[in-house]
Amino acid sequence: MEFEIGGRVIRVNLPNWATMEARVSERLAQRKGFALATINLDHLVKLRSSEAFREAYAAQDFVTADGNPIIWMARMAGRPVSLIPGSDAILPLARIAARQGAPIALVGSTDDTLRAAAGFLQSEVRGLEVACCVSPPMGFDPSGAEAERILAQVAASGARMCFVALGAPKQEVFAATGRRVTPEIGFVSIGAGLDFFAGSQKRAPAWVRKFQVEWLWRLLSSPKRLAPRYALCATILPGQMLRAVMIRFRTGRA
Repeated sequence: MEFEIGGRVIRVNLPNWATMEARVSERLAQRKGFALATINLDHLVKLRSSEAFREAYAAQDFVTADGNPIIWMARMAGRPVSLIPGSDAILPLARIAARQGAPIALVGSTDDTLRAAAGFLQSEVRGLEVACCVSPPMGFDPSGAEAERILAQVAASGARMCFVALGAPKQEVFAATGRRVTPEIGFVSIGAGLDFFAGSQKRAPAWVRKFQVEWLWRLLSSPKRLAPRYALCATILPGQMLRAVMIRFRTGRA
């Protein structure tokens, strides 16, 4: 599945869990860095209005589908993909890192959340080394001098994979900066994933996710923050669905 926005093409090039795990395992084994983003409808809205965000996405090596609307579009286009949210990818990727003896870093959120999340990960993943935890100051520039200082700290810790929990577009911009400044490290943008592990945010129950209404659960949990965001997402959804249908007819997929 692909999206063309502002003259740039963004492709979901990790269509399923097996492909994601294989590609990340390969990069770690080769001691090569990468940046992994998880595209969703909110990202599509932000990408329309931000050239900096589009440039950050262009620097991502890997992209997964995060959110059921992306899954629906892919099916309509005849290019089905699996749902791989950043928060769900953390444990599988941490297990790969542990197997390969690759220390990880956590960047984002608060110091308390990072400590709690690190403890949770180490209790769940045998042999995992959390080499570095960094909570950036409020309002820091993810492409500026402070970001480069944090990246130097992550590199000095020996971390080879960094989970970035800054929210979009900061986390993707930070990961793009990391690909330039510390190209040997893998960066995974995970949104609120660490907050879920630390218990500072509550994720929708499994049955809510099963019935594909996590968006509604989140909206009811935080209406003032999420209602404007979801309203913008709703405005672009029909056009994106139509584009997916056109892709199917253009490529002649059954």
